[in-house]
Amino acid sequence: MRGLLRAGACLAVVLAFPSASRADDVAAAKTLLFDRKYAEARTAWQRVQLSSAPEREAAAYYVARCSENLGELERALQEYGEYLARRPSDAVLVDEARTSRVGLAAKLYKAGARQHLAILTDALGAPSRQVRYYAAFQTAGLGGTEARAAVPTLKEILAKETDPDLVERAKVYLMRLDPRALVETPGRAAATAGAVTWLKVRIFEKGRKTPEVSVNLPVGLAELAFKSLPDDAKRELGRRGYGAENFWERIRKLGPTQILDIDDGEGGRVQIWTE
Repeated sequence: MRGLLRAGACLAVVLAFPSASRADDVAAAKTLLFDRKYAEARTAWQRVQLSSAPEREAAAYYVARCSENLGELERALQEYGEYLARRPSDAVLVDEARTSRVGLAAKLYKAGARQHLAILTDALGAPSRQVRYYAAFQTAGLGGTEARAAVPTLKEILAKETDPDLVERAKVYLMRLDPRALVETPGRAAATAGAVTWLKVRIFEKGRKTPEVSVNLPVGLAELAFKSLPDDAKRELGRRGYGAENFWERIRKLGPTQILDIDDGEGGRVQIWTE
């Protein structure tokens, strides 16, 4: 009887050992990644990937992440693609892999690997808003005619989003790619015949006849112009009914006009008008 008990105990240890070993491999891989030992971490995650551990699906993502952190961009791009091809179940990691792939494709495109442009343009139609918006910003940053593919998604951001950081980034890119879109974007009042399209700002330093700051902006970027003005100019605009929250609307409705021409009392001057 004792012999049977001993044999059963030994069998239990043998059966439990692989599970403990798998857990140790996962813990080691996580620790190496946290410690930024990316080469060792990649090897550890590859070991997990080949095991039967529950983390084997996610391991493929972390292998790619290690390659990216090692600066092996082409390899990382391929590994993220291989991870996504397995149709993984973790929605968060899937979005992370897709956005990482977009970022890598943009870097490689700028370095001359033009074949990766399709990854960016495909991501502009992704179902995930996070991926779609990130692809729009990365595509818009490419420059040239390729960047214009981002315009519809940038317009979508202006029409649907309330996050001020997202909206302002979209405005900055649209200013470069399609300034009129800032006026005509759905969800905002469209420009009518004879309406203003440009906001002009000139800031003169003391004793200078030429402006220190000379800015011509599409009216859709009027909010950004307001934020960049000197404090005394903002106060004066506030007294005249132009606040940060209604500056764009007031500018749009006003028509071509002189909005502000003030002297700061020290020889400096701020002029704002629309055309």
